[in-house]
Amino acid sequence: MKRILVILVFALLSSTSAFAKLSVAASIPDLASIASYIGGDRVSTFSICRSTNDPHTVEVLPSYMVKVSRADIYLKVGLFLDQWADGIIDGARNSKLRVIDCGQGFPVLEKPDRTDAYLAAQGDVHPQGNPHYWLSPEVAAIVAHTIADAFTAADPAGASTYSANLAKFQEEETRKVAEWKTIVAGLPTRSIITYHSSWIYFADAFGFNIVAYIEPLPGIPPTPSHLTELLSVIKTHQVKVIIQEPFYSDDAPNYLVRETGVKVIKMSPSCSGTDASSYLDHLQEIFDALKAVS
Repeated sequence: MKRILVILVFALLSSTSAFAKLSVAASIPDLASIASYIGGDRVSTFSICRSTNDPHTVEVLPSYMVKVSRADIYLKVGLFLDQWADGIIDGARNSKLRVIDCGQGFPVLEKPDRTDAYLAAQGDVHPQGNPHYWLSPEVAAIVAHTIADAFTAADPAGASTYSANLAKFQEEETRKVAEWKTIVAGLPTRSIITYHSSWIYFADAFGFNIVAYIEPLPGIPPTPSHLTELLSVIKTHQVKVIIQEPFYSDDAPNYLVRETGVKVIKMSPSCSGTDASSYLDHLQEIFDALKAVS
């Protein structure tokens, strides 16, 4: 009888181990959300950066290292955005960790031709190109494929689940993109100003024209002379909307509002949650906000 019980307990433990969820860490919530969609019940995800944080500058904390020390997969943004993640990964000392660079397999926008002192004088320019690619649904579909491949390599038994969820993600995204393009078609203008160059992939995907940035150069606060130039740009291009990331100062946008009546949408480039619906819901929130101020 004892022998039978031992066998049953061993079988139960083996079964539990076989279906243990993949623990997936991500630098930003968007990658974590897409991972949740693709992984379904076979994964658990968490993000290091929050939607209210500037993803360029994240403080490396010991608590992050502890969490990543227990993870199976780490999803990096890549393209030099989350170099801080390397310190977390190294500090985690997790030999089993699979690090996946999600910034591959798609055309990179704003890739500079030069990487010398000239480039250094252009502000916080990323030498491999603009890294805010997740705001393009087309690129997100490629990222989802990258994540599905990583999950299949780490958990071959879940391959059919990952493949089915990838197809579902792409189908839902295609349907929503058609709806969003209908909203864009009804807007009075597609000329916008953004605070930072976070929205170039979004603009490229949906036909918006970013006519200027609040920052004169990436990472450089606006000067009085630059704000004067923006007043002229707003008038010339009949700009109705400024998109401002929540982690930047309100001073310049508020000044432009007072002087021109332009409206500000304060919106993070990243979704707020890591659950499966967060990524697509966040894009919907962006279009709802654009429609509301038009």
